[in-house]
Amino acid sequence: MAEKSMEAREEAAAKAGGLLAGARMAALGTLGASGHPLVSLVAVATLATGSPLLLLSRLALHTKNLAADPRASLLLRDEGASDPMAEARVTLIGAMTPVADPSARPRFLARHPEASLYVDFTDFGFYALAVESAHLVAGFGRIVDLTGAEILAAMR
Repeated sequence: MAEKSMEAREEAAAKAGGLLAGARMAALGTLGASGHPLVSLVAVATLATGSPLLLLSRLALHTKNLAADPRASLLLRDEGASDPMAEARVTLIGAMTPVADPSARPRFLARHPEASLYVDFTDFGFYALAVESAHLVAGFGRIVDLTGAEILAAMR
């Protein structure tokens, strides 16, 4: 694939950032003890930095996988798209770690008020993905690999 111009990269980063900023749900990929991937549907919000924010139960297999190996990916898509295969989607790749940021709870609940029913259960905690890279498919033949820094900068 030909190298993208700076303008094209900025446009792609803005598209990826927009998908992250608007996402309510994502597919979370983690690595199991056998080395096989596990994909789970999760609710997503963002921290003030733009980093993806998840509320996970320690009882869930994906959270157990993250405790053993924090490498993870999140697949986000335009949730309003009538044809998901023709619309933009982005896979964010990085390490998922627990979050102690006091803004995590109100930020998550602002996007997911229904989580107020279980947010305070002792087995639940907040996790953030430190986005290292991303793979954006913005439509047929419009594919761009980005850095996490490019996406987070576009969200500011």
